Amino acid sequence: MLLELFSVIIMFFCSMVIHEYAHGWVACRLGDPTAKEAGRLTLNPLKHIDPLGTIILPGVLMLLNYLGMNLFVFGWAKPVPVNFFRLNNPRRDIIWVGLAGPVANVMFAAGLLAIRKFFPMGMAQDGLGIFVIINLGFAAFNMVPIPPLDGSRVVLGLLPKAIALQYARLERYGIIIIIILLYLGLMNRIVWPFVELLAKILNVNLT
Repeated sequence: MLLELFSVIIMFFCSMVIHEYAHGWVACRLGDPTAKEAGRLTLNPLKHIDPLGTIILPGVLMLLNYLGMNLFVFGWAKPVPVNFFRLNNPRRDIIWVGLAGPVANVMFAAGLLAIRKFFPMGMAQDGLGIFVIINLGFAAFNMVPIPPLDGSRVVLGLLPKAIALQYARLERYGIIIIIILLYLGLMNRIVWPFVELLAKILNVNLT
């Protein structure tokens, strides 16, 4: 069980690294080299580790799930620094930077699916299937429009400026809102339909 748990944690972390790299790469392409200047525009996993969000929290949640508790597993890597004021068009480009991470996870899941077809039924195929679901789940979770999740960046770019400023102030309460939703068991109800939609698009069997 411990080996399986460790493997899932590694998959979870890899998904986070790809996600954060995509944010930094798109931001750099759109005029903000902050991540590159900070040495964070890299796939080196050591540059993205947040001890609490990357290892401890998801590890504990996964362990509790293996022990029979039905808990929503989430975590985070060290956020790639983005200075939205350095973007070529901040109001527009904040949307693309926000979408970059989830889109990268979905694209990676699609790539894993293509690789999975070359494996016969067995441990390798099952492992790749779990990796696919983790990436789809990570993409769906981050598209929830609660600041500072990526979905909120898309909303910020679409709202009129005055309303966007008010909406951005929710970020200080974002983690509290997320914890409340998790405690009430609502986060699964919000995220899972997005996962099912992405799975349907990619023709993934979640059962």
